Amino acid sequence: MQPLTGFRDFLPAACAERNYIFAKWREVAGRYGFVEFDGPVLEELDLYKKKSGDEIVRQLYEFVDKGERAVALRPEMTPTLARIVAEQHRQFRKPLKWFSIPQVFRYERPQRGRLREHFQLNCDIIGEEAPEADAELIALAIDVVRAFGFTAQDFVIHIARAEEHFRAGTALLQPAAQLLPRLRSCKSAVRTRSPCDRGPRVAQRESGIWTNLSTPLKTSSRTVRPP
Repeated sequence: MQPLTGFRDFLPAACAERNYIFAKWREVAGRYGFVEFDGPVLEELDLYKKKSGDEIVRQLYEFVDKGERAVALRPEMTPTLARIVAEQHRQFRKPLKWFSIPQVFRYERPQRGRLREHFQLNCDIIGEEAPEADAELIALAIDVVRAFGFTAQDFVIHIARAEEHFRAGTALLQPAAQLLPRLRSCKSAVRTRSPCDRGPRVAQRESGIWTNLSTPLKTSSRTVRPP
């Protein structure tokens, strides 16, 4: 039997490569003062509908469990982060500087470089509105790409809606239903060129920054002060 369409096995060599990427991500995030967190891979379906509306359902692996609850495999990490912050924020001093490397799932048509599951790096700062924080997250994204040997000749950072992005403040200590629409991500893209590429290619998504590595790099727009 073969893996399901859009899914993959990680044999020892591929697993070693994946672990190498994760180690670089953790190294750079730690250098910027981020601490790692994680959440459940299965959440209530309503959590994702509150952020993205009913139309998101057709893109999810969703079902009704044996307890008659509508649930879904996580397609992204932001709703889980919002839920955690809304419930637990009083336990932590602000700003929070958290990162995660979640495996996420989307029921979409598989294509080159985009399967139905992947891992991504999320770096989130909560409780800081200064624009210098956005600059630090961009710097972090650059350093992550540099950690894999790319130079200024290999990639360019593009930021869409920059004026709106840098002007927007984030109200974070609210109930999750109000919080989710306010957790915005920087719409950006990294253009990369490397000897293994046939040419430059750009993948751009609303949720963050992508590279031509085997897994996407995502940085959120939550704000951080430079260390």
